[in-house]
Amino acid sequence: MSVRQVETTPDRLSIGIDFGTTNTVVAVARPAQKPRVVAFRDDSQLSDIYRSVLCFEQLSASRFDVEAHAGMQAIRAYLNLAHETRFIQSFKSHVASTAFDETRIFGRGYKFEDLLAVFFRRLISDADGQLAQRDGRVVSGRPVRFVGSAPDEVLATWRYGEAYRRVGILDPAFVYEPVGAAYHYAQRLTSDALVLVADFGGGTSDFSLIRFERRGDRVAATPIGHAGLAVAGDNFDYRIIDAVVSPLLGKGTLFKSIDKILPIPQHYHTSFARWHQLAMLKTPQHIRELERLQRASLSPDKIAKFLDVIRNDGGFNIYRAVSDTKVKLSAAQRADFLLKLGDIDIEQEISRADFERWIAHDIQRIEETVDELLTTEGVQSGKIDGVFLTGGSSFIPAVRRIFETRFGPDRLADGENFQSVAFGLALIGLEDDLDPWLAHPFSSTEKPGQQ
Repeated sequence: MSVRQVETTPDRLSIGIDFGTTNTVVAVARPAQKPRVVAFRDDSQLSDIYRSVLCFEQLSASRFDVEAHAGMQAIRAYLNLAHETRFIQSFKSHVASTAFDETRIFGRGYKFEDLLAVFFRRLISDADGQLAQRDGRVVSGRPVRFVGSAPDEVLATWRYGEAYRRVGILDPAFVYEPVGAAYHYAQRLTSDALVLVADFGGGTSDFSLIRFERRGDRVAATPIGHAGLAVAGDNFDYRIIDAVVSPLLGKGTLFKSIDKILPIPQHYHTSFARWHQLAMLKTPQHIRELERLQRASLSPDKIAKFLDVIRNDGGFNIYRAVSDTKVKLSAAQRADFLLKLGDIDIEQEISRADFERWIAHDIQRIEETVDELLTTEGVQSGKIDGVFLTGGSSFIPAVRRIFETRFGPDRLADGENFQSVAFGLALIGLEDDLDPWLAHPFSSTEKPGQQ
């Protein structure tokens, strides 16, 4: 159904989908009702956060006998290891990459839109009928800036649209994720306000300036400007892995090449520390290259451990240890990093000062992006009435200080850090006219090269 051809009826439905690098949240809204978040079944429990991960499980030697899981079911299948598995996380980071054509899983090729369609099918199935009705408006979030050195927005939009079409969503509207968060935050405003929204995801940090005006029971909004950068939670994870884990797996070691002693190529450990690239190391070509490096290495035991982690899909266990450490450091000055992975046994204390030193460049880039947005739009920090922070990394003290320093702690607000984008997207879908909210002019039905 077209986003511009929805009848204005009391029972009309709007679905907001916040497909994130780490987590996905879906909300449903109807007129005159509070939006509700879709709960997904996880065995006997329900969760309103659906993990953005996939696990392919090979049930037999046939390349067609493969079962796909997503969310917590994917994590459980990976941890149980009843069969050979391929675990994929942070795959959203590839959506705008022209370099990513396909990945092979148990002998079968999967393009990005194939992976995303599988993910959406499993998400709908795990919603236990809550998403059976999908004939209303569907509003999908998207970052202001996609991950990658030269992200292709047209390609990303087409890939999103193609995956949606395969699950019966024919004409989704695309709205910037921070705009969704801003719209939800604006429902609590009692007067006109100029609001800066900062949405910190796993792959990107996105910012929007929006002017809100109260008109009776409704809130009118005028988007002023947007900015974003591919620095967010995954980058902070990278810094911990690079500093604590990678040195034990051969980073910085040497190997012998004929009559020369050379450093191990950095790109292996760079990819290893980035979630969306880690799974791509498990290819026959990369494995063969690392086996050759192990034979020539002056520290072969470390390269052997590196190979074991890659072969056995150890990324999730590392992610869990890193995530736990980040959470602890948001509340305390010191935290223990604990990781047990085969022969790897790490127990290291990390101080918040260490962590903030490792992420200092990332924090600087976030600061610069916020300042550039204000400068570009000619808005002084004193004119901002409120700052709404959302997303997991908004809890990190160094991130919060960026906004406390510029705007003062009294103007900062947060709440429903993981649901606010989806709530806002669903509420925007109830608007009579979506044009002011749409993120870009590209059609999701036009395959790249057809424009």
